[in-house]
Amino acid sequence: METTDKTAKQIYFDVKANPHRKKFGFGRKAVLVNIDPQKAYTCTDEFKTAYETDPRQMEYINALAEQFRKLGWPVVWTHVAYMASGEDAGIWGTRTDTEDSLQNIKFNSRRSEFDDRLQIDRERDVIYLKKMPSAFFETQLQSLLVWHQVDTVILTGGSTSGCIRATAVDSLSRGYRTIVPEQCVADKHESYHYANLTDLLLKYADVEDVEDVLCWLQRQG
Repeated sequence: METTDKTAKQIYFDVKANPHRKKFGFGRKAVLVNIDPQKAYTCTDEFKTAYETDPRQMEYINALAEQFRKLGWPVVWTHVAYMASGEDAGIWGTRTDTEDSLQNIKFNSRRSEFDDRLQIDRERDVIYLKKMPSAFFETQLQSLLVWHQVDTVILTGGSTSGCIRATAVDSLSRGYRTIVPEQCVADKHESYHYANLTDLLLKYADVEDVEDVLCWLQRQG
């Protein structure tokens, strides 16, 4: 095993700067999957479970969604919420039981609501309730992608080390080119964030600057 004194952030930027780094690249048509940008995870002044990496994250997500709608491409939002009993969180909800615990994001609670800064078109966009880390797990996302004949999945939201990573692995496993706009994902600690960006970049996805993703979208259609 290789050892180092570098931080996860330093390692990430070293990998990113490698001119020989290969990419999967963009395909012909994409879906935008915005994973759990809900108040439990975005309102840092209100909930202990919330996090912020780039303060413009919601602005960038809105810009991406706008470009997707202009192209007539699918925009998906996911969120998590659970029954009063918490039983639908399964084993994932058994490690702790505090007001901040995952299974205590209840239906119709403030923690389950999407961030107020988001511009969601509730007539045109697709909204999925998910229970587990991956946006593919027991949702209709795969069927939606088949219907729209997309070959590229663009992921935003959080957390980088949790639901973003899980969805990226599932996306690659299903044969999709997977893109993670760096400024559009966040995590609780920069170490987790950058360690997982590195892993995604090396194995499962292309981690791109959001402006490059927006430029690609503007060239389509």
